[in-house]
Formats: sequence, structure tokens, C-alpha cells
Amino acid sequence: MMATKAGGTGRFTQDEKRRDSDHVSFLKHRGFRWLWVALALCGTAILGYLMIDQQPRPNGGSWYGYTLGTIGFGLIVWLSLLGVRKRRITTGQWSLKAWTSAHVYLGLSLIVIGTLHTGFQIGWNVHTLAYVLMLLVIITGIYGVIAYATLPASLSANRKEMTRAQMIEALTAIDRQLESAAQPLERTEADLVINALGQDVFSGGALARLTGRYPGCATACALGGMGRQSEAEQRVVALLEKRREQLAQIRQQLRIRALLEIWLFIHIPLTIALIAALVAHVISVFFYW
Repeated sequence: MMATKAGGTGRFTQDEKRRDSDHVSFLKHRGFRWLWVALALCGTAILGYLMIDQQPRPNGGSWYGYTLGTIGFGLIVWLSLLGVRKRRITTGQWSLKAWTSAHVYLGLSLIVIGTLHTGFQIGWNVHTLAYVLMLLVIITGIYGVIAYATLPASLSANRKEMTRAQMIEALTAIDRQLESAAQPLERTEADLVINALGQDVFSGGALARLTGRYPGCATACALGGMGRQSEAEQRVVALLEKRREQLAQIRQQLRIRALLEIWLFIHIPLTIALIAALVAHVISVFFYW
């Protein structure tokens, strides 16, 4: 059995330190180490810009602009390798958590480094395109951080300790009861139930999945068109309400997962476009200026 303290000296063992770090968010990794590194980098860049006494002020074509541009280009290329890094499992100094923490904070530092590199000179050219794409990549990255920090808890709460398969099984059980309960109904009402049972649970498209709004929900239509006079109708209405609640749980689960994943479909293509624009930016600087 592993001792709680090494040698009774009050020091944590290596295994305990590792286990403790596993419960720390990547944003707080090593006491916000990469936040302080990013702040130091930004502070140095700003201080250097302010201390340079020249007119006009440093821009992308000055020695200071080239320095910041080289740093920024190197950071962007390195940050884009996170997807490759995820395929390797390691611990310690360059664990995936450490790499992700550095990815977030150094990525944010590019706002300062990239802006100072431009020298606040914006125009309709490939250089500004690269700058705008960089900001868009950072913005989508910020959304991703917020999503992964907040949505998993909502995802877990909505599941109610049920797996996706169990949610579908619960809906299937309700459907079997509805099919049987709808037998005594009039033809018009029975058709409403049949339409509800025949509708694809996952229909609605990407917009419906993201918003959680399903205006063409056949179950809601069946509830709206159902009478409540006979005992059979009342039973069917109760089952339709249970079906609507189960559908709401499934659709909410799909919505949260979509909100967790949608940013990647924007962030990754923007990153590829950014790297392409950066290459064009560098080539144009060294061959045409």
C-alpha cells in the first residue's frame, strides 16, 4: 500500500502529486504557470515597443516587427500541433494537460504580439488577412475553453446517470405502450400517434440540434390534436407527455454535445487558413518588399 506521506516527513510522494494534479484544471496547471509565462511574454513585448525611441513607430517592416513576427509565427505553428500531441500519452513536464494549458495562454498572448507586430497598420492585403484570421482562431478557441469548462457538467446533469443507449431504450418502451394504448382511438387521433412514433428522433438538422428547437415535432403536434374525454385518450395523452419529456432529454443531450463540438468545425479550418495566409504573408515580405 502506498504511504500517505513519504517517510513520515510530511512530503507527498510522487504518485500522490500525480494523482492530485489529475484533478486540477488545465487552466490552473502548475499554479497557472503558463498564464505567468504568457503575461511575461506580453509584458516584455509591450515594454520593448514603448522603449524604442524612433519615428515612425515600429511596424512589421522594422527589426522589432520582424522579431515579434518570428515569435508569433513560431508560436502559431507550435500551437497548431496540439492535435498531433493529443495522439501521444505522456506525463510530467510536457503532459497533455501542460501542453493544453500552454496552448490556451500562449494563444491568447498572440493578441498582443500580433497587434504590436502590425504596428497598428491595417489595410486590404494578405498581411491584414493573416491578422484577422489569427483573431478569429483565438476567438473560437476562447469559446472552446468556455464550452469545455462549463458544458460537461450540464451534460452529466442532463444524463441523470443514463447512457445514450438507455435513453433510447426508455423512449422505445414508451413507444411500445403508446402503440398499444392508441388502438381504441378514432382514426384521426390514431394517425397523430402513428406520425409521432414514425418520426426520426434525430431529425431536425444541425440548426435544430444546436438550438434545441424542433418546430416540426410530431409528438407535440399529437398532444395538441388529442382529445381528453375518454379514458383511452387520457392514457395516450399521459404517454405522449412522457414521450415528449424523454425526447427533450435526448435532444438536450444532443444539443450540449453539438455545442461542445461545433467550435472545432470552425477552429480547425480557420487554423489551416491562418497558416496558409501566414506563409503567403512571409513570402510576400521576403520576396516583394
